[in-house]
Amino acid sequence: MKRVIGSQALWGLVQASVAAGFYFSLGLVADRAGGWTSVVYLAAALFFVLTAMSYMEAASLHQERGGATVIGRYAFNELVSFVAGWAILLDYLILIAIAAFTITDYAAVFWEPLGDGGLEIAVAGGVIALVAFINVRGLDPRRFVRFFFFALIDLAVQAFLLVIGLIVLFDPKVLTEPLSFGGGDVGFSDLAFAFPLAIVAFTALDASSGFSGQVRIGRAGLKRLLSVRVGAMLVAYVGLALVAASTIGPDTGPAERRDAPLLGVIAAVEQDGLREGLRYVVGLSASLVLFTACLGAMLGLSRLGYSLAINRQIPWAVGRLHPTFKTPIVVIALGAVLAFLLVLLQDTEFLAAIYAFGATIAFTIVHLSVLVLRRREPARARPFRVPFNVRGVPLPAVLGAVLSVLTFTAVLGLHDAARWVGPLWMALGVAMYVAYRTGSDKSLTKRFTVPEDTLSAQRGVGIAYGSILVPVFGSALDDDIMQTAGRLAAEVGPDDEEDQGAQIEAVWVLVVPMSLPLDGRVPDANVKFARQRLAHAKAVGEEYQGVEVNPFIVRSRNAGEAIVREARRRGVEAIVMPAEAPTLLRGGLALGGKEGLRSTFVGDTTRYVINKAPCRVILTAPASDGPRRARREAPRRAPIG
Repeated sequence: MKRVIGSQALWGLVQASVAAGFYFSLGLVADRAGGWTSVVYLAAALFFVLTAMSYMEAASLHQERGGATVIGRYAFNELVSFVAGWAILLDYLILIAIAAFTITDYAAVFWEPLGDGGLEIAVAGGVIALVAFINVRGLDPRRFVRFFFFALIDLAVQAFLLVIGLIVLFDPKVLTEPLSFGGGDVGFSDLAFAFPLAIVAFTALDASSGFSGQVRIGRAGLKRLLSVRVGAMLVAYVGLALVAASTIGPDTGPAERRDAPLLGVIAAVEQDGLREGLRYVVGLSASLVLFTACLGAMLGLSRLGYSLAINRQIPWAVGRLHPTFKTPIVVIALGAVLAFLLVLLQDTEFLAAIYAFGATIAFTIVHLSVLVLRRREPARARPFRVPFNVRGVPLPAVLGAVLSVLTFTAVLGLHDAARWVGPLWMALGVAMYVAYRTGSDKSLTKRFTVPEDTLSAQRGVGIAYGSILVPVFGSALDDDIMQTAGRLAAEVGPDDEEDQGAQIEAVWVLVVPMSLPLDGRVPDANVKFARQRLAHAKAVGEEYQGVEVNPFIVRSRNAGEAIVREARRRGVEAIVMPAEAPTLLRGGLALGGKEGLRSTFVGDTTRYVINKAPCRVILTAPASDGPRRARREAPRRAPIG
C-alpha cells in the first residue's frame, strides 16, 4: 500500500465523496436557501478547509488507522475517542445509504423505472450488497488509483457543466438580488437550517486520515493535496451552486428535483440537444462517483470498526477478520444491513440532518484535539502544521471548533430528526461502551488493546483444545493468559465433537497456611478480590467465539498441587499459566529432560505443574524485563491465608 497509494488516490477518495454530497444535497440546500445557495456552499467550503487542516496535522502526529478516534485518544482519553468513533460510524452508514439511494435517481436517465417504487429500493440494496462484497474481498491497493480517475473525470464534467451553465443559465441578479430567487423570503434560520445539509460527505476526511502511516505522502504532497482539494470544491460548491440558484424561479422550487438536483438544473437548459446530452453525461458521471463514494464509505466503516475492536471499545468479535481475505467481515455485514434499513426510510433530508449531528461532534473533537496536542506534545514532529498561529495557537483550529459547535447547535435546534435520533444513537453507544468496559473490569478512559492476530484467528488451524485450565493469580499477565487460552480454545468450532464450544476452567487457588485449618474462614477481602479477578477473566475469555469460561475457587496448601489436582479431576487437555517470576539469572525457560524444568528459571509452582501435570502445559512468559516487572507487579496480588 505504501508503494502505491499517494496523494492522488487520497484526493480521489475525498473528492468522490464531496462531489457525491453535492449531487444529493443541492436540492435540500436550495429548497431553504434559495438565491443564497452559493453563499451556503461557500461557507461549507470554508468549513471543509478548516477541518481538513486540523485532520492533516492531528493525523500526522500519531499515524494509526482510525481517523478521529485515534486523534481523540491521544488528545483526551479512550472515552472521548469512542464518542468520536461512534459518531463517525453513524455518518458512514448514512453516507452509504444516501449514496446508494441517489444512484438510482441519476441512473434513471437511462431507464426511468429505476428512479421510483420497489425497483429503486431493490437497486439501492443491490448497490450496498455489491459494495459490501467488494470490501469483503478486499481492495487491492492499485484499485485505489481508480478513485483518482473517477473523481478526475467527474471534476471535468462539473467544470464543463459550469461553463455551459454560466453561458446559458446564470442570472447576474442572483448576486445582487438573491431574495428574488426561490419564491419567498429567506431568513437567517433558513440559512442555519441549510448549512448542516451542505457538509454531508465531509467524513471522507476521516476516511482518508485513517490511512495515515500507510501511504507515501511527504510534506509537500500534503500541502498540494490540500490546495487541490480546495480548488476542486470551488467548482461545485460555489460555481455550480451559483448556477443552480439562478434556475430557481418564484413558482418552481427545487422540491420537484430533490432526488437528482443536478438533473433538475440541466432541465432548465432550453436547447434540446444540449440538454439531452448533458443529462446522459451527468447521469453516468454522477452514478460512478456516487458508487465510488459508497465504496469509500464502506471502506472507512470497516477500518473504523476494526480499530474500535482492536482497542476494546467494542467487542472484539465484531471486528473479526475473514479467514481468507483478512477483512472485518462482521463489521461490513452489519454495516450493509443497517445501511439498507436506512434506505427504506427514503428520506434524504432526515438522513442528512442526522449525518450533520454525528459529523459536527467528531469535527469538534478533532479541532479541539489539535489545540490540546499543541500543548501536550509541542516537540513532536508534525509533517503538516495548521498555519496562522498566535503564540503557538492555530487560529483556524479555533475557528473550526467554534463553527462546529455552532453547527451542532443549529442541528439540534432546527432539525427535529437529529434532535431525537442523534442523541439516542450516542446514548446507546456510550451505554454499550460503559457496560462492555465495566464488565471487563477495565477503565473507561485508559487504552486496552487486543492483539491484532486475535481478530484473524482461524478455526481448525494449528493446535486446538476443547478444554483448558487457566490459573488466575491477579497479576497484569492474567489478560495475556486468558487471551492465549481464548485463541487456542476458539479454534474449536461449533461443528466439532458433541456440537459444543470449548471450555476454559478458570481457577483461583486460595493457599491456606499450615497454621490455619484448610476449611477455616478466609478473610472476606480475599474472597471478594478472587471473585472480581475471576469475573474479569471470564469476560476476557468469552470474547472469543464459541468459548465458555467456568470460574471457580479452590483451597489448598500448595498452589501447584491444586492446579494439577483440578486438571486431573476435570480432564482438561491443556493448562495455560504464567511462568512465575524468573530469577536474576539471564536467559529464558529451559526444559531439563528427566530432571524436569530447571529451578533456576521459574518458581516452585510452575516447576511442580510442569513436572506433575497430566496434560500439556503452555507458559506465558513476562516481558524481557522479567524479574523487575515481576517485582513491580507483586504488590498487586491479593494476600492469601
